[in-house]
Amino acid sequence: MTTIHLIHGEPAATALRQALQAHEAARPASVQSAAHVIALADDLTVGPLRDIDEAANPGTAQRAAFWQRVDGECGAPEAQEVMQTLAQDDCAALKALEADNASVVIWHTHDAADQLTLRRACYRLRNVPQRLNEVRLSPADLAGTQDEVAARLQARVPDAAPISVLRITRLALEWQEAKFANGETRRWRDNTFTSGTWADLDAQILDILGEATPPSDSGAPWLACDTLGAALVRAGAGFTVAEPVVRWRLRELASAGELRLRDDLCAARTGAQDARVARPIPVHAAAHLSLSR
Repeated sequence: MTTIHLIHGEPAATALRQALQAHEAARPASVQSAAHVIALADDLTVGPLRDIDEAANPGTAQRAAFWQRVDGECGAPEAQEVMQTLAQDDCAALKALEADNASVVIWHTHDAADQLTLRRACYRLRNVPQRLNEVRLSPADLAGTQDEVAARLQARVPDAAPISVLRITRLALEWQEAKFANGETRRWRDNTFTSGTWADLDAQILDILGEATPPSDSGAPWLACDTLGAALVRAGAGFTVAEPVVRWRLRELASAGELRLRDDLCAARTGAQDARVARPIPVHAAAHLSLSR
């Protein structure tokens, strides 16, 4: 019987396929089984979620429009098409999964995107809880080359364990809460999801640029997208900020005159370093979403 493995992101899925192939090859032929890996690629930490699981898929169209806006005019047409189809592909994969009867193993880390993917899968399969299993990973399990990651994942295959009915119910409810809150961003801190805004993220980007050490020529330091993305995580963004999202916010901030943006998408603060003090602080309440049990 085929076992279906779900994991967030295509790079992780590629390593998992390699790991499962090696695992089965090492077993006696009499006990080998088939395995199918599905990569759920949509980054659920950002953008609209409401109605994403409805039969008519109005939320899917909204997410496709969101990713189109994120990618804007800076991405190649091929990249734009990929970004826009993430939501449709994930919805189609989950719909097909519901119609199947195979056992499902969800591989996840403590990352916000992984935790949202876990909750969404539990919501979609909540009526067949006996099918759901999980493997809990650490960030170190997915670090390094593909071969290194595959070797670690192969060692973790026997760790797949059933998810209790009580926990599935709770995770499914938390997914519904996240959809209802429909925040612009979703942070994962202390086992709790809260919704955030683009203004929060923009303020963090400007703070990071303002605090960067100037080069010896005393000019404003220029930071690349990947540098900013990593700095946002260290600064407590509460989710891994994908490079397309960083590029989009940089374009928006540059249009507003908040920063300078080079053709290579490296950014620097405009004006004096204390300009951030004069920036109005957005007034909003962070919506509490859920507490993991």
